[in-house]
Amino acid sequence: MATRASTTIPESEVELTAMRAQGAGGQNVNKVSSAIHLRFDIPNSSLAPDHKERLLALADQRITRDGVLIIKAQTHRSQDMNRAEALGRLQELVDSVAEPPRMRRPTKPTYASKRRRLESKNLRSQVKVLRGRVDE
Repeated sequence: MATRASTTIPESEVELTAMRAQGAGGQNVNKVSSAIHLRFDIPNSSLAPDHKERLLALADQRITRDGVLIIKAQTHRSQDMNRAEALGRLQELVDSVAEPPRMRRPTKPTYASKRRRLESKNLRSQVKVLRGRVDE
């Protein structure tokens, strides 16, 4: 598997906020602000323009109309691990759009595939003809 070149994101462009996690967890969840809310402003970031364009084009619910990516990490008990997970998910998302998508080159169907398609259509046609009215 080929490794991709990673795009670095400056820490100054990422806004991290600690908050209390949701869900079960008892006293730890109720007392400790271990969940991390990460905000990354895509249009105002230092990413390459094509990276920004592809990021904003993603059909991702975490991206707001203003182009701010919001990632919430709360699976771990420690704030540091949640911070690392949120930053890792951000990096993963940015790396996924770093490489431009391959352009599709249209190809012509082969002779054999055309023949198979027509044969199946003919077979289907015969089935439908046989379903018709029976003359005596």
